[in-house]
Amino acid sequence: MSGHLILGIDQGTSSSRALVYDHATNVVASAQEEFAQIYPRPGWVEHDAEAIWASVVSVVRSAVSDAGADHAGLSAIGITNQRETTVVWDRKTGRPVSNAIVWQDRRTADYCDALRAAGHEDDVAARTGLRLDPYFSATKLKWILDNVDGARPRAEAGELAFGTIDTFLIWRLTGGRVHATDASNASRTLLFNIHRQAWDTELLELFGIPESLLPEVLDCADDFGTSDASLLGGEVPILGVAGDQQAALIGQAGFEPGVTKSTYGTGCFVIANTGDEAVASRNRLLTTVAYRLGGKVTYGIEGSVFVAGSAIQWLRDALSIIDSAPETESIAAATGVVEDVFVVPAFAGLGAPYWDAHARGAIVGLTRGSGRNEIVTATLQAIAFQSHDLLEAMADDGLRPSLLRVDGGMVANDWLLQFLADILGIAVERPADTESTVLGAACLAALRAGVLSSLEDIGRARSVDRVFEPSMSEDQRERLVNGWHSAVARVSGANVTIP
Repeated sequence: MSGHLILGIDQGTSSSRALVYDHATNVVASAQEEFAQIYPRPGWVEHDAEAIWASVVSVVRSAVSDAGADHAGLSAIGITNQRETTVVWDRKTGRPVSNAIVWQDRRTADYCDALRAAGHEDDVAARTGLRLDPYFSATKLKWILDNVDGARPRAEAGELAFGTIDTFLIWRLTGGRVHATDASNASRTLLFNIHRQAWDTELLELFGIPESLLPEVLDCADDFGTSDASLLGGEVPILGVAGDQQAALIGQAGFEPGVTKSTYGTGCFVIANTGDEAVASRNRLLTTVAYRLGGKVTYGIEGSVFVAGSAIQWLRDALSIIDSAPETESIAAATGVVEDVFVVPAFAGLGAPYWDAHARGAIVGLTRGSGRNEIVTATLQAIAFQSHDLLEAMADDGLRPSLLRVDGGMVANDWLLQFLADILGIAVERPADTESTVLGAACLAALRAGVLSSLEDIGRARSVDRVFEPSMSEDQRERLVNGWHSAVARVSGANVTIP
């Protein structure tokens, strides 16, 4: 152990961040940088992987400098990342063959429909725990191989490499010496058998993916190589990696079966720890690897909502009816609960439990008296309604938490969290450190480095800021939820009954 600090890298959908922690997991310094979102066609979402890399280098150097440190002051690096986003690059040059296809992208919806119609979904779900949906990496990877000039023959010749963003960053950080991912990210590709903990040859054949493209799959706390000396003036070991939602569960100390967290960032993602049992949902939720440590897998059941914080960005950037995200809290507090206007933010289709890739957004219930305040408030409420649908589906699967641990950028909004507690009918707990995602990655690295001796150390370091208790009447809650479901039915062809 060479230093007294841990570097956490959080490569997200709209920005990259770096946080430096001391060995008590206190934040010493941080830096954040946004990068461009690319929308070539309706329903398509791309990132320039080179811009992502440049932003990561920038924030890492800035945060480490602000901490008054250099490579010698760092014990380890932990990485967390936007999941499912797909990059293919040249093994010799490290250059991507195209823009990265982002997890929100819907371009492969028709292909997923065709696979489903051919009867493949049950088998795919049994192997991967996932649905046949454009959300996941396999169909994005196939699209790149089939549509980028020369990509498929080069892949078959072993010249190209595939990875989700964690893998691309590891490759770049190590100067191309390491091509690896962790089990949590691998479990989101539609190519990984979560029961055998290995790439699935039959799925590779189904999607037409050469195995030579794939990274090695390691534990979440493992040896992922060392960063090249050019980054910080010397090498630093990369010892922790997890997809953003699994990392948040770790940062929230969700180590016991039944503990449930929900992260409110670009999207909203609920994960409940199910221990060593890979629970198969009856309600179209996902079975996923929560984390793998020492070769032992802990599973989770997950509900994925594609649009949460990005709906607030839409209010700001597309509609220009707010100047900043924090403004929504005062607007909603002044407006109060809106019962007759519903925003369905299906900009990238609907995720769990609907899984309708063709759904698109709508505002339902507008009257002449509806205005800016109602639309802003209804957009916040939509985030809570989507969480309600996920928790109800989980409850029908036998998982009914009495408390929801929340984190992410949106949870600074007290009004939203009170409405969330009211709609869920359970307590909502906000930790003192709401950046659980990058904290989880840093804790994994600290665990491997020996800075933390056990998972219990992570739990002991966690503290609670506030608990929001439900206060809404059952009649009002039922009325609002029924209105929400009526609005969803207007935009979705999915035949889903919420329990």
